[in-house]
Amino acid sequence: MTAAALAMSVAVAAPLTLSTAGEAGAAADHPIVFARYTAAAPIEDLYAISPSGGTPVKLTNTSTVSDVMPSWSPDGKRVAFVRYGSGGAIDGIWTMKTPGGGLKAVPGTKGASDPAWSPDGKRIAYAKPVGTQREIYVADIDGTPATRLTHTAADDLHPSWSPDGKYLAFNRADAAGHSRVMRIQLSTLTQTAVTAAGSHDWTPDWSHSNHIAFSRVDPTGFAHLYVVRPDGTGLHRITNARLNDKNPSWSPDGRRLVFTRGGTDDADPEHLFLVRADGTGLTQLTKTDSHDLEADWRP
Repeated sequence: MTAAALAMSVAVAAPLTLSTAGEAGAAADHPIVFARYTAAAPIEDLYAISPSGGTPVKLTNTSTVSDVMPSWSPDGKRVAFVRYGSGGAIDGIWTMKTPGGGLKAVPGTKGASDPAWSPDGKRIAYAKPVGTQREIYVADIDGTPATRLTHTAADDLHPSWSPDGKYLAFNRADAAGHSRVMRIQLSTLTQTAVTAAGSHDWTPDWSHSNHIAFSRVDPTGFAHLYVVRPDGTGLHRITNARLNDKNPSWSPDGRRLVFTRGGTDDADPEHLFLVRADGTGLTQLTKTDSHDLEADWRP
């Protein structure tokens, strides 16, 4: 399928009608974008929903390729995401206008994952295969020049920008199956561990209030949300259900998180939930029989 044909397949939906009901604050009218699939429709598409609830708006409608891992631009005018198909002809990071249309491929990102838009809107960070592992890259939004930041035998995944754009948090997974949150300074490429070795820490997200949320699998086998300062201090757990909580994303005011909560296997639905940073105010946002994943709250 050509890029032009793919662009035509993007559903140009009406803008979200955002309610001012619910929790007050700067996050109330900033929509959340996420990927969804169901047993009946196993190809992922992107949706957006108000944090106040309501019916999600479908942003893409592609029957032969999957759209996943969305990331808002800082001005909320575009979304970066990963698009791939079973034949491999469509594979890499794309951007589109919101709420649909204006589809563009980011050159040089074949096989890439986990796009993250920089705070100034000029660059994009992502993970990309190098041999048998993934490394972190940063490029201008047009794909050039692409700069490789990490060089390890481990898998480096899911970059997230600091508010000042000087650092990235990411998770590093080793051959033993452990993963920890790391921090890298872009000017020097100095890397510092944020969480302890031997942990199972995934998908960090750096807030505008300078805290990092992430998902940790504990010894019981369930994943819970945690928050830590960038220097590794102040670690505390937010959620504690006998379910899997993953892919946290901060509200623009740094007071709440949206995340995916699901069961123990792929047959169980996965829904989006909201929670305050202190663990209170848990609210279920999506409720259909679907898998709702990789949410990103608009800055």
